[in-house]
Amino acid sequence: MRATMIYGAGDVRVETVPDPVLHEPTDALVRVLRSCVCGSDLWPYRSRPAGEQGDRIGHEFLGVVEDVGTDVGGLRRGDVVVAPFVWADNTCDFCREGLQTSCRHGGQWGADGVDGGQGEAVRVPQAAGTLVKLPVGEDDELLPSLLTLSDVFPTGHHCAVTAGVGPGTTVTVIGDGAVGLMAVLAARRLGAEQIVLMGRHEQRTDLGRDFGATDVVAERGDEGVERVRELTGGDGTRVVLECVGTEQAIATAFAVARDGGTVSRVGAPQYEKVPMGFGEFFRNLTLTGGVAPARAYIEELMPEILDGTLRPGRVFDRTVGLEQVPDGYRAMNDRTALKVLVRP
Repeated sequence: MRATMIYGAGDVRVETVPDPVLHEPTDALVRVLRSCVCGSDLWPYRSRPAGEQGDRIGHEFLGVVEDVGTDVGGLRRGDVVVAPFVWADNTCDFCREGLQTSCRHGGQWGADGVDGGQGEAVRVPQAAGTLVKLPVGEDDELLPSLLTLSDVFPTGHHCAVTAGVGPGTTVTVIGDGAVGLMAVLAARRLGAEQIVLMGRHEQRTDLGRDFGATDVVAERGDEGVERVRELTGGDGTRVVLECVGTEQAIATAFAVARDGGTVSRVGAPQYEKVPMGFGEFFRNLTLTGGVAPARAYIEELMPEILDGTLRPGRVFDRTVGLEQVPDGYRAMNDRTALKVLVRP
């Protein structure tokens, strides 16, 4: 089959690799219908040291079950399924607590001999616990929105949930990438009253307004902080959703938070130390967030996609075939695409 490989910074290729086969009785084989490029894929795309050996890449996909192991219950050939961005048994103590990202028997796509999601097919370990059936056909128009359940929508939702967003909450969202826009959508869904989106790409912030942002702040740094405070009576917002992952973004998040407020971060952190010293301590700010256990949220979020209430698939603004995946990476890296959908 054909699959995406990364060899180094800026070096993504589509190559022929062995077809996946069942290794364990808990495995399933899934033919990929849709996958995509994640913003977190861009970090290795920008910084990975060059090497002669490439690695599989991609962790967001949905597809059709082609075969199942003897111990896989609840799934059969022909089922359309979505896979969260980590695989998990969904039965261990961490999974039962809704923390499938810490599954004792789970792992990551594209690592330790497991296929990446940006390919024609995937061997899915712990398939019964990982895969979620979708009540749609192989060509359903909802597939792009349902694909967001694999990562980006639950990640935005996790950011809002861990921060305590609810009816009447005031929220600042930092970042107009796909995760930031999903955080806007999630905050509106949970009843936020005011949602300030910090971003400077007009096409993206316009979509953010459609998703529920009440205000947009294009300024950065001190100017951006001052503008948010102007919009919030001088105090900032009770909740800040940091969806970028840079030190500048987390520093801005603390600066626009109201005293006693909460900052939730889901942007994959590209820094080692959090700039949270005595000033933030004295203001009683709380820092939360982390990697989203997408599997814990899929059943909650799916119904509103199926009935058309939510359309998170609008974040995909470019579609490529599998052979054009390198072009998709370049487009996202150059910011000429927000999020690239892959249709093998």
